[in-house]
Amino acid sequence: QLQLVESGGGLVQPGGSLRLSCAASGGTLDDFAVGWFHQAPGKEREGVSYINRRAGSANYADSVKGRFTISRDNAKNTVYLQMNSLKPEDTAVYYCNLVQEGVHYWGKGTLVTVSS
Repeated sequence: QLQLVESGGGLVQPGGSLRLSCAASGGTLDDFAVGWFHQAPGKEREGVSYINRRAGSANYADSVKGRFTISRDNAKNTVYLQMNSLKPEDTAVYYCNLVQEGVHYWGKGTLVTVSS
């Protein structure tokens, strides 16, 4: 059974940086596009970034363009989200996601808090 585990969240001051990781077990990420989503308190989960399976292309939400970078290391079975110039409105639980044969797989999330 494929499982995704996010890590790297924490408390950071505005303007700071964090790198999130999404590691897979019970399967490989090689064959799948992977997305990062976030969910702020009281709000719906929304997409942040997406990378195709060969890392040939990536997409970003307008709110994070120029600040976040998604990447993947298929040898390590891990996808990363580098987050720079963090803002208080980036505070949320961040989840990674992939779809395999129509089934959505989600990790349990990692909390990012941006506050002074």
